[in-house]
Amino acid sequence: MNGVGTLGSETEHRARHVAIIMDGNGRWAKKRGLPRAIGHQRGVEAVRRLVRGLEPMGLECLTLYAFSSENWKRSEDEVDDLMNLMRRFIKSDLPEFVENGVKLKIIGDWRALAPDIVAMLEDALAQTANGHQTLAVALNYGAQDEIARAATQAASEGEITPDAISQRLDTHDLPPLDLLIRTSGEIRLSNFLLWQAAYAEMLFVDTLWPDFKPEHLGQALDDFARRERRYGGR
Repeated sequence: MNGVGTLGSETEHRARHVAIIMDGNGRWAKKRGLPRAIGHQRGVEAVRRLVRGLEPMGLECLTLYAFSSENWKRSEDEVDDLMNLMRRFIKSDLPEFVENGVKLKIIGDWRALAPDIVAMLEDALAQTANGHQTLAVALNYGAQDEIARAATQAASEGEITPDAISQRLDTHDLPPLDLLIRTSGEIRLSNFLLWQAAYAEMLFVDTLWPDFKPEHLGQALDDFARRERRYGGR
């Protein structure tokens, strides 16, 4: 496997923005006879490893699908576990984000989360505002809802056009999406960045999310650099 995103002379283009559907926590735990909560904990550790390895990869933005609007359908205990993990992650890792120049951005209807989580996120956004490398986290996010909100706003302010919708998406201030990765072997987008993924390259890997390491992302970036992107042309 190549180094962590260290692209060589064969590079044709580098990814600026990568998004990941972090899938497989539950299956990782089940394979080991462990509770799903342990799988989610190991998933958070995978996030931590990836964020710590971002600097040498040269990405401007990494977007992670952390909690979808459909995830509320899971059991109350599992949702509570996920929310508590979020609280602990923000509290424990925020100082490291600030120190390493990671700028946090949240997409989705995150203000509908519990008030204490909203307050923690607002504080985290403020403290990391001057970071040079963006970590965008999708919380209470659904792409169809995002597009509907953007189209509604565009209609209320003028003509509905693709450009008008793009400018009103949650990701309007991020670089265009270059590469979308899904772990665990599932081959679907699950209502994630549907608009943004229109011309993104896609990579579906069998690795379960808790086992995903910076080296896997580095390999994906090297593979992306060698792809020919035609945007509908020949």
